[in-house]
Amino acid sequence: MVKPIQVVVTGASGFVAKNLRKYLSENDVNLISISRNNFRTYKNEQKIISKDYKEKFILNKIKNSNALIHLVGIGKQSVEIDYEMINVELTKHIVNLAKKAKIKKIVYNSGLGVSSKTSVGYFISKYKAEKIIVDSGLNYTIFRPSYIVGKDDLFTKFLKKQIKIKTIEIPGSGHYSIQPIFINDVVKILFQSLNEKKFENKIIDLVGSEYLTFEKYVKLFCRGNKIKIKKVNLENAYYNAINNKKSNFGIDDLNILVGDFKGNYNQLEKISQIKFESVVELLKSGRLL
Repeated sequence: MVKPIQVVVTGASGFVAKNLRKYLSENDVNLISISRNNFRTYKNEQKIISKDYKEKFILNKIKNSNALIHLVGIGKQSVEIDYEMINVELTKHIVNLAKKAKIKKIVYNSGLGVSSKTSVGYFISKYKAEKIIVDSGLNYTIFRPSYIVGKDDLFTKFLKKQIKIKTIEIPGSGHYSIQPIFINDVVKILFQSLNEKKFENKIIDLVGSEYLTFEKYVKLFCRGNKIKIKKVNLENAYYNAINNKKSNFGIDDLNILVGDFKGNYNQLEKISQIKFESVVELLKSGRLL
């Protein structure tokens, strides 16, 4: 009988992690899941609640696990919590924990558009995190996701709220493009990356096959609802992002959107050999509502 693999998941209460943990549990993976917030466990899962991922509370529990999937990250910073603290320093800490625990494989979700040439704070922090992992000596797979969509991702929740008030704000023209990928496909790929050699020591764009404008995505999402689309001048959107903590879009959200990044879907399809679900068809069918 083959011994089940044991996997550590950080950021366990987040959108991607919740869906991933459920999928891994259904595939008989033993899970050790860590989060700052409480969460419901699945079959074969051990829960660790830790505000700062302190070694003394975690190390002995994760020793000799087969892999660690690092899903902690922030896309909006504040005075209290910033990119350097979470995206860089915590990643460094997690990598050190993995090495001390004799974990050989680390999987990390970075971001589409990350590169050494960027001048955007969010992308700089993600690039630094990638470099820490690449230089660690561990077997790694780094994914650079576009918008990962499902029924309960942040973007979908935002659109559902806007539908209730009958108006959806779009920053700028809305003609910049996104390359969304469905969460059900994402969890399959993350699972594959744990032990398939073709994923070893690679940085891979995690994107769908369809490339559509932000405005078109919003219109497809809202099909059947009487909604007014309000385009907000980009300068005003940036001003609001700087001066209003509760703004719908942070500065780096806007930078990511108007960056109009395109990922290498062909590479992902070739490696994963998965038949991806069409996000456009999901939107038309209302399955994300």
